[in-house]
Amino acid sequence: MSTQAPTFTQPLQSVVALEGSAATFEAQVSGSPVPEVSWFRDGQVLSAAALPGAQISFSDGRAVLRIPAVTAAHSGRFSVRATNGAGQATSTAELLVTAETAPPNFLQRLQSLTVRQGSQVRLDVRVTGIPTPVVKFYREGAEIQSSADFRIIQEGDLYSLLIAEAFPEDSGTYSVNATNSSGRATSTAELLVQGVEAVPAKKSKTIVSTSQMATSQTRVEKRVETSFQAATMMEMHVEGSVMTQHLAHKTPPRVPPKPTSKSPPSLLSKVTGGRQQSPSPVRHVKAPTPTPVRYDARHAWKLWTL
Repeated sequence: MSTQAPTFTQPLQSVVALEGSAATFEAQVSGSPVPEVSWFRDGQVLSAAALPGAQISFSDGRAVLRIPAVTAAHSGRFSVRATNGAGQATSTAELLVTAETAPPNFLQRLQSLTVRQGSQVRLDVRVTGIPTPVVKFYREGAEIQSSADFRIIQEGDLYSLLIAEAFPEDSGTYSVNATNSSGRATSTAELLVQGVEAVPAKKSKTIVSTSQMATSQTRVEKRVETSFQAATMMEMHVEGSVMTQHLAHKTPPRVPPKPTSKSPPSLLSKVTGGRQQSPSPVRHVKAPTPTPVRYDARHAWKLWTL
């Protein structure tokens, strides 16, 4: 089994306490094997005789010293030491006992943030008060407990919420409440975590050579020419059918009449050649001169008797 020297993942924080109130020191320590923990006040080991009523505990790496009712005599420097076979570590903080009180006051308030998915987020506030206020972080009204994903740390009057890796579902309204016996203060801000947008695929480009373009153009021209010839043959076939039908219904007589200058060209002349023949010239024959008739009375009497 490997060994690891003690390390304070959460060191002690200084405390300002109102006289007669409780004061608590807390620290988180890790190490292998599990270290032993000792408390000191101004460099001297704490004992029940030196600090009556003090409560000391150590469980799951969390070391706690609580003084139920402090007096001005309890002011001083407190330390916790963790020791195992691989080494030791120490954390120290101050206790100030005062008769004055002051409500919590934010020297630095929360700031709204917009970050990308997967980014690390840190929300900081600085708050003071007498006695030292209890500071808690909330998201959408629900208290946030310190964990591997959401760490709450304190360094003097600086309180921070660390989000190791932010996701869109972490977006929302965050707030900090600071409370002591003299009052309460709140700071609020918005956190927006933007998701990763899909990158559209690039369109591939096709390079066509000049020879390929010429070949394609020739093929298109041949297709157009073939289509045109087919359409022309179809039209000729249709026109031929119509002509045959017309000729079947209008059979010319055995002896075609001689066209006159005023008669229109026949349908047959249109179909056969599309060329109109000029009509035959009309011959004008001079009528014979009538012979004068002599009046014969005898001939007239014969006609009358008839």
